[in-house]
Amino acid sequence: MPAMLKIWAQKTAAEKKSKSRLSPFLIRLQKDLSELARDSNTDIEFANPSDQTKFTVVYRPPIGIYVGGQFRFSFEITDDYPHTAPKVLCVQKIYHPNIDTEGHVCLNVLREDWNPVLNIQSVIFGLQMLFTAPNPEDPLNTDAAQNMINDLSGFKQNVAASMKGGNVKGVKYECVLASAAHSRDCC
Repeated sequence: MPAMLKIWAQKTAAEKKSKSRLSPFLIRLQKDLSELARDSNTDIEFANPSDQTKFTVVYRPPIGIYVGGQFRFSFEITDDYPHTAPKVLCVQKIYHPNIDTEGHVCLNVLREDWNPVLNIQSVIFGLQMLFTAPNPEDPLNTDAAQNMINDLSGFKQNVAASMKGGNVKGVKYECVLASAAHSRDCC
């Protein structure tokens, strides 16, 4: 084989090999996903199994005022992960002081407290804590936060009504009941 042809073949083989390597953010993402602590209250769903950068986390709180609900969060991981936090949205309209009606989530690890040491599990844990102990002091839904601060009993009634797909203060919410998502328990 002429020398020039041999060099060309080696260059082409090296280019193919480098293209098949995963980028650093995908390596980190795969590591984080493989190390997730699985529990019976949280599921991870991939709409496209070949794309690990977009997935849904489904959480069913076992305790607290949101017990009985099933809450879905879309995660999108950008190529600057872990230097940038995942983009997380609640895909359902829910009545929660830390989640607005468009699904934006007020969680410190998604904003100012994010750093590359944190991971997907940190975000999932933060979401779980929002349902165990909602924080009306750092709200996105100010009406829900004020309701929680001023009238906890009324807040709990509004949460129950909204989880069944009812109206709260003129806003229609989606039924998020885990056991009755399309049954007579929903409005």
